[in-house]
Amino acid sequence: MTITEAAPITGLSNDQIRDVLPHRWPMLLLDRVGKVEPGTKGTATKNVTGTELWFQGHFPTEAVLPGVVIIEALAQLAGLVFALSGASRISYLAGVRSMRFRRPVVPGDQLALTAERTGGGTGFAEFRVSARVDGQVAAEGILTIVDPAGNTAVRKV
Repeated sequence: MTITEAAPITGLSNDQIRDVLPHRWPMLLLDRVGKVEPGTKGTATKNVTGTELWFQGHFPTEAVLPGVVIIEALAQLAGLVFALSGASRISYLAGVRSMRFRRPVVPGDQLALTAERTGGGTGFAEFRVSARVDGQVAAEGILTIVDPAGNTAVRKV
């Protein structure tokens, strides 16, 4: 089975994101999705607030968003792009490659997230991802997302 070209989806609210992803607070990290081309690429926003639980200990005197939280937000966007192409609603982060952190992310920042599929095959997809704050790269790298059902045929890039 091959997924055909799907029309872009724009302006998904937090409620609509929850219809696609299984994540719930405090682990749902996407606040809004700007645009998704199912199976191909997407953009999203994560608003960073000082009330997020990780800031209680990371770090009490100088709050910095942990890099693993940024990776999770990027993986959620990639998973949403993958799910909207016909993959399972629940997908797993299977790989993180060449991830670089370029600047700290602190409360009050707004992360502009992007994920673009660069490869993959039956049941998995690889995405080049980035997180930016005010146009500056905060993090970038490559993530592999896996459909645990393993039977989703995704068209080649």
